Amino acid sequence: MSVSASLDESSVVVEPGGEAELPVQVLNSGTTVEECRFEVVGPCAAWTTVEPETLSLYPGATGTAVLRLRPPRSPETAPGEIPLGLRVVPTSEHSETTVLERGVTVRPFTEVTSELVPRGSNSAWRGRHKVAVDNRGNTPLTVALSARGATERAKTAFEPAELTIPPGEAKFATLKVRPAKRLWRGTPVTHPFQAVVTPRMGDGQDPYEPVVLDGSYEQQAILPRWLPRALAAAVLVAALLVGFWYALLRPTVRSAAREAITPQAVESAVKQGDKESSGGQDGQQGGRQGASGGGGQDGGQDSGSAGPGGDKSRGPSDGSSAGPGEPGGPAVPTSARVQVRDTVGGGAAERTAYTVPEGKIFELTDIVVQNPQGDAGTLVISSDDGQLLNLALENFRDSDYHFVTPIQVPAKGKVTISVSCREVGRPVKAPAPSQCSESLFLGGKISATKADG
Repeated sequence: MSVSASLDESSVVVEPGGEAELPVQVLNSGTTVEECRFEVVGPCAAWTTVEPETLSLYPGATGTAVLRLRPPRSPETAPGEIPLGLRVVPTSEHSETTVLERGVTVRPFTEVTSELVPRGSNSAWRGRHKVAVDNRGNTPLTVALSARGATERAKTAFEPAELTIPPGEAKFATLKVRPAKRLWRGTPVTHPFQAVVTPRMGDGQDPYEPVVLDGSYEQQAILPRWLPRALAAAVLVAALLVGFWYALLRPTVRSAAREAITPQAVESAVKQGDKESSGGQDGQQGGRQGASGGGGQDGGQDSGSAGPGGDKSRGPSDGSSAGPGEPGGPAVPTSARVQVRDTVGGGAAERTAYTVPEGKIFELTDIVVQNPQGDAGTLVISSDDGQLLNLALENFRDSDYHFVTPIQVPAKGKVTISVSCREVGRPVKAPAPSQCSESLFLGGKISATKADG
């Protein structure tokens, strides 16, 4: 081998972002002029250069090249001993390549950046901030978080109070500022503070100055400034409405009530009273006659001598009243309830809610429909005369209808409910049902049909 090379034996320690030099000696022990070139291999090759890149040596001559080490100041540059390899390749005989190896020590470094977001907060109850800590060094970093500068009227607390951050990463902590006393009304109070990020250095590392972040929390009043004005305005509007009622509406209502008492209305009321008084007297008189007839001789004769065509053969026609449900009798309140279930995708499910008895008339005044599950689909209420209501289930949960003029359903007529389920609803905090479920309630009065003639 005509070419030999050696690296300087002195230790090499380099800091990221800095520079170090390592000499290499090359000897040409051959009899001809030799040129050799240098190739850096290993993890250091990305940030190591050789100056000059080639050497030309006469026989017996010695040359020197310099390796310049410039590791970048970034988290990707790992600290510790890094292997360095150098190839010395003669251009005339590639087979006689010389490989030199040694270690280079890269020092650890610490670089911390931090940010307070937001710098200022405002609230009536507490201030909330985020502290972002970014480790731009090449070793894991532990930082302690603290706050200072807060007055006795506010307290600060970090969650968590310590962070361990890998190289090249960032982590967050929450800073809460709580006022000692509540501010119900008045001018907002500002509480300034400082968030301090203190790195904890390991053995052999240089101390690092803490990062100080300025921030503030503005404590606002719980009751807004406009509230007293709004209350005063509400009282004023209420007073105006009361005055408007007594000044305009109340006299108008009284006048309408007086105008409603017409002579015709008074005469009709008097006649109605006379009829009721006459009916009561007739009833009392008939009762006295019945009592005297049953206890005396005339009563016995009357009961025995009644003949065809005689007046005594007829029952009492005056003073008698018809029973409930009889022709001319009072209407009887009636109600009915029915529940309908239907599955999705099938035909409409129909049920009869009420069937009017023979010889009766049902006066429908109230309808209440319920959709407790929140189903979607169509609900139709019908009678013999056609549809009464056609409703979309998704538009209601409970809905009621009341009619001033009753809907009359004739004898043997039916009131039906039909449900077509499109989607089954789901009640809050309850298992999901498998079918649509709706309910119908009917209310009204039933009376007998009037007798012919």
